[in-house]
Amino acid sequence: MRLSRNLSSGALGLLLAAQAAGAQAPSPLTPRLSPSVPLVLAGGTVVDITDWGRSAKDLPDAIIIVRDGRITDVGSRMAVSIPKGARVIDCTGKFLIPGLIDGFAGMNSQGQANAYLFMGVTTVVAVSDARRGAVDVNASPTPHLYLMDSAGSTDNWSLLAKRPEWAQKLRQLDHPRELSPDDSLRQLNDTVRLGTRAVWLGHNLTAANVQWIIARAHQMGLATYGEFVATPYNVGVEAGVDALPHMGRYELGVIPDELERPLVEDSDGTAATTAYDYAERLPPTDLHLRAYARFLAAHHAVLMPTFSIDFARLPSHRNLWKEPAAALLDPARVFEPTNRATGEIDYSLAPWTRHLPAMGQRYMERYIEESQRKKGEQSALRLWRINETLFAAFPHYLAASGAPVQGALPGISMHTELELLVRLGLSPREALAAATNNYSLQFGWDELGQIVPGRRADILVVDGDPTQNIWNARRISGLIMDGNLIDRDALLNLKH
Repeated sequence: MRLSRNLSSGALGLLLAAQAAGAQAPSPLTPRLSPSVPLVLAGGTVVDITDWGRSAKDLPDAIIIVRDGRITDVGSRMAVSIPKGARVIDCTGKFLIPGLIDGFAGMNSQGQANAYLFMGVTTVVAVSDARRGAVDVNASPTPHLYLMDSAGSTDNWSLLAKRPEWAQKLRQLDHPRELSPDDSLRQLNDTVRLGTRAVWLGHNLTAANVQWIIARAHQMGLATYGEFVATPYNVGVEAGVDALPHMGRYELGVIPDELERPLVEDSDGTAATTAYDYAERLPPTDLHLRAYARFLAAHHAVLMPTFSIDFARLPSHRNLWKEPAAALLDPARVFEPTNRATGEIDYSLAPWTRHLPAMGQRYMERYIEESQRKKGEQSALRLWRINETLFAAFPHYLAASGAPVQGALPGISMHTELELLVRLGLSPREALAAATNNYSLQFGWDELGQIVPGRRADILVVDGDPTQNIWNARRISGLIMDGNLIDRDALLNLKH
């Protein structure tokens, strides 16, 4: 079913080097082709994912020309001529989509880098934190890493935290503390110099700082992610925040004032627990929730649900450890991984149960596991139904996996995210747009997300029409990154 990737064997299939006979496909580590040798993708259908996935002007029998890692020409076979001496890939009967973008994830090892690439994720908005670990910026091969940093707050995992001039200033003690406006400005300036592309605005930031940081970050060309607690969501949204990550977080925008006010002083304590519990238990038909949904749809902010973090708690989930790419992943580098044998969440016994007889321990294990599983599933379903109400107002979406935490696995969970977006109500084309061109529309990242001249040549060749069935997005038979044809089989042969 898949196109040949073992191109050095001389087998026919994906690569038809009629005009460059004998040339071998690059391995994952092979440098980019010489700009004098164009790469041509011929005969496939270019899938249209513009206008938030609402457009459907697919281009059949297309010719795509790539030079020096960039797309230079896209058109019909009648309109675009194949250059002499080009390396040609016959994509007849195939569909071409941009490389997928995971908009919020960690990548703490070479195995995770390979897993992202194998599953067609060519760009990761990468975050370092206590659960995801430090981003492995030295991995090779690697997806493009668009680094995210925190802003306006102390943070042991900040990209600046190990720099002598910031080590004391950013050291987080029991709870994060807000930085002064002057320090926040210096922090933004210094993290931009590191190449940071996005900033995360965390729980403890208060409204005035959030408004100021969003405005300044946008002046610097940074995308802004808001995970607000001390700041009311309506304030952050009206200030122009770009993305609201995580189901279970942005629902906090529906809480009443009497629950909001204590959060300024208690953004991670009992006041926050009470607020989250209220938001989660709000009936999906509540008028306040519907008003919040309309508010989100009318403003600039997009939702980034990271449903994949709750995949194992939602109905009809499967064991992601059975995926071929999962062999690349070390469970020790995944925060709270699911059980490798079952794909289910393991719940540990309370310490006091260790003093029970063996039979009592087994009983308590079954009881606690069933009780905790039921509680987790009920919580995830309540949040899912709230998100169905939010979706009914038609806000915009960005796709992100949140990996590697709570069962979400690098690369693999980007496809569960697409599946869950479709289950929520997006069309397959809209879900694809959420993982590709929507990042260009929302963040102004015009180098990626489309198969058009001038964009980076990160392209997936898939064996079925992903606009008819989102499952086809995972039927990858060709992976082109930076204009290089990547050997996906070689990605699976990671030496541990």
